[in-house]
Amino acid sequence: MTATDTQPIDGDTLNHLPERPLPSAGPEAMGGRGALKSAGHVIVDSLVAHGVERTFVVPGESFLDVLDGLHGSDIDTVVCRHEGGAAYMAEADGKMNQRPGVAMVTRGPGAANAHVGLHTAWQDSTPMLLFVGLIPFAHRDREAFQEFDIKAWFDTGAKRVMVLDHAERASEIVAEAMFAAMSGRPGPVVVGLPEDIIRQQVDPALHPAIPVATGGMSSTDAEALASALSLSKKPLFVTGGNDWTQEAAGQLTGWLEKHHIPAAAEWRTQGTVSFDSPSYVGPIGYGRPRPTYDLLEETDLLVFVGTVPGDVITDGFLCRQDWNKQNFLVTIDPSLRGRSGPVSRQIVAKPDAFVRDLLEINLPVKEEWKAWTARMRAEQTSFAALPKSAAEGPAKMDTLMANLVPPLPQDAMVTFGAGEHTNWAHRYFPTRRYASMISARNGSMGYSIPSAIAASLASPQRRVVTIAGDGEFLMNGQELATAAQYGATPLIVVMDNQEYGTIRTHQERHYPSRVSGTQLKNPDFGLMARAFGGYGITVTRDEDVPAALDAAFQAIDRDGTFALIHLIVEQRVKAY
Repeated sequence: MTATDTQPIDGDTLNHLPERPLPSAGPEAMGGRGALKSAGHVIVDSLVAHGVERTFVVPGESFLDVLDGLHGSDIDTVVCRHEGGAAYMAEADGKMNQRPGVAMVTRGPGAANAHVGLHTAWQDSTPMLLFVGLIPFAHRDREAFQEFDIKAWFDTGAKRVMVLDHAERASEIVAEAMFAAMSGRPGPVVVGLPEDIIRQQVDPALHPAIPVATGGMSSTDAEALASALSLSKKPLFVTGGNDWTQEAAGQLTGWLEKHHIPAAAEWRTQGTVSFDSPSYVGPIGYGRPRPTYDLLEETDLLVFVGTVPGDVITDGFLCRQDWNKQNFLVTIDPSLRGRSGPVSRQIVAKPDAFVRDLLEINLPVKEEWKAWTARMRAEQTSFAALPKSAAEGPAKMDTLMANLVPPLPQDAMVTFGAGEHTNWAHRYFPTRRYASMISARNGSMGYSIPSAIAASLASPQRRVVTIAGDGEFLMNGQELATAAQYGATPLIVVMDNQEYGTIRTHQERHYPSRVSGTQLKNPDFGLMARAFGGYGITVTRDEDVPAALDAAFQAIDRDGTFALIHLIVEQRVKAY
């Protein structure tokens, strides 16, 4: 029975379905209308009905019945090489889509390895489902092999932790998990699947999707915002979060340009307002260029859309803390989790709903707005101007960016993890649409390769670039095997400065001339890429950078493979 020809179970029926025996899920149980299905297969059917296109998996015997349900289903099963990589891929997938990314791992060690992706989803407000196979229900609390307390492990870092203890509720729990991940401030949800429960036979009827409220501006909200804007001489919008659509991003950009009002981007979320827009004035976050830091204090009206003024934006809860300042916070989260500083008004709305209502506000354009926006736009244009190719001496990231950016298509994407190497992307990469920068705002290393694979699989027609540091790359570099297996084709740039650069910078600041615990000795990453089945080249001289980029793009376009440029650079050279 497919998702299109079943009927939902009502709540009363769910509460009174009889207990089922525990036969294995063989083909004979999957017959025509009315035939029973295993709970594991019903979970897969429910995911299909909710629009899930792929799941990122490290297999385990604890959820074999779900794996069996995935066989032949409409969901692509991407088998990963480490649970951390699988969780990162699911988290990145959730950033790019209007539904949660999905990962599946096994109990105990598998769940522990996946925790890093869950923390990323929690701090980045990304909708994500993590399915964890569990020991049999009958073995619980007996120190069974790989037993752990799933609620104790995950309760503080997930929106909900659910365990399927009644097979009849399999479809309901998927619907509830999807709803919890997407409703309010998005985030991760963990679903535990005891291996004996998912084999039980149940009615295959599917629970309907639960609608997610989007909020919106009330008439009084709109009046308050219009009034505040009318009185403002230097308004500033700040966009962020992962809860947008490209349509709303484009509409907001048009409204801002029409009114000559500037917008900055939350750290690592560039592209909601296009890089090329006359209203875009740069990123705000760690390592920000000085002008956008000053913006937060200089503006007389801040409108945050999809995010709040948290730790990173306010530079450790230092900037924009004066309670006399005007801050409008547009977020669907009524708790304002993570907020610091003044709140003039909260508008409870997801970005799309807010933009829909914002379009109804038309204000006369002030000359002060034009001058204010033009000044900050000029700062951003100067900051983002491409460097010149040195073409001599050791290889340089400046030269790579100078040659990488001009041929990029309009919809190019960049992904990266954490480290000083990311600042070249912050400064120069042309993010021209929503979800063209996919990164980890919790500062998690090891994210670059998994996120690039997820981006390439989700959008195979787009040029996907990832910039990795040498330390960051080796935390999940083994997922190149996944890229090769499933035909992902990102361009991977590994900036090799033989150190954990960000930590070294802090070390020099606090413990000058006492280098300790930050230096690295690396393999030949180009050779490593070739061993995994992709194109790889190692570059040490600046004059060889343009040819290396040309060869990498040719390999991607001609051979349909990923390509890696191992760029060996000098230490202590920074993007800004």
